[in-house]
Amino acid sequence: MNNKHESERIFTKSFFLIFGALLFTSLVMYALMSTVTEYATALGSSASIAGLVSGIYVFGGLCSRVYSGNALEKKGWKKIALIFMSIHFLACLFYFMVNDINLLLIVRFIHGIGFGASANAIVTIATEILPKKRFGEAFGYFMIGTTIAVGLGPYIGGFLYDYVGSNGCFFAASLFALIALLCIIILNVDRFEPKKKYTDIESVSVNGLEKIFEYSAMPVSLFTALTSLGYVSILSFYRLYAVEVNLTSIFSWFFIIYSLSLVLSRPIAGKIQDNNGDKIVCITGILAQTLGLFLIAWIPSNVTVVICAICAALGFGTLSSACTTIITRKASINRRSYALSTFFIFCDATMGFGPALLGSFVNAGSGYAPLYYISSVITLLALPVCLYALRN
Repeated sequence: MNNKHESERIFTKSFFLIFGALLFTSLVMYALMSTVTEYATALGSSASIAGLVSGIYVFGGLCSRVYSGNALEKKGWKKIALIFMSIHFLACLFYFMVNDINLLLIVRFIHGIGFGASANAIVTIATEILPKKRFGEAFGYFMIGTTIAVGLGPYIGGFLYDYVGSNGCFFAASLFALIALLCIIILNVDRFEPKKKYTDIESVSVNGLEKIFEYSAMPVSLFTALTSLGYVSILSFYRLYAVEVNLTSIFSWFFIIYSLSLVLSRPIAGKIQDNNGDKIVCITGILAQTLGLFLIAWIPSNVTVVICAICAALGFGTLSSACTTIITRKASINRRSYALSTFFIFCDATMGFGPALLGSFVNAGSGYAPLYYISSVITLLALPVCLYALRN
């Protein structure tokens, strides 16, 4: 009875270590992504190039995720986590040497390579640490690490950029990356990693694409990616849009409101998903984010910014956790890292290319509003894909 109770506990030492790794790795991403577009424009870039500077970090992550699914199975979870989290930390130090756009693009790409495989390893390890009978609920609590990062990251980044300058942002990012690395060093990963690996015979039967993608994970990954493309329009351009519509004060609270909404909604959504199925959570999230993006484009105001923050929390914020749960549940243990890699590759592709793509719709005449109208339509396109993916 005690062993059974122990196996269903969520909040263990291992949970807090893997939670810390996720939290501080994510803080690096969001603290820099929210300010690096401003830094790029200060160096003389256009909105489109500034979007590329923001997104190429995620594109670097996409490249390393392509490698990480197979590597995690073949080379071991902790080894891959330590290698790429070390790259992630060292790349933070390179920002101090950046003095032009080209060098910034290179550093952002290298930094993204460290991030992508690190994040994939962290989530893969977490899927074995979390109790299986309470997985949706437990994963909701685990992903609050990202939630806190999404709220505090842009706030910390913006505060340091405004009052200390870019070097303050780079120092904070370096510190966060180091703490995340220490969490993985301390965590006993071998205790959780499955002992069974592919045999040589099993490896021969896996073709090239299957060493990168898990086909069964693609439909869910696709509709989540479409919502992430809608969400990244806020993440990359909200500070510039806030200045344009004279709402800098309320927009500075956007991700705090977003995070508070997620802290409240994610565990509840996890329980609903465990008890009532996936569709209700996913459909609600897509419709909510569509509404929020449309409102801030149509009627930018203090009220609509708050509504959009709550809707974004119910949207991509909740969907990223809910859909990772779906992916994990459906994948076999030996294909789980591939399934998670597939999921993050899709999301990283949209978050990587999205800022540059969406930035191309911005011009002096129209401003940033069309970008948010387009983002709301893109989010709504996720609905039919969601209904297809969850048809059974």
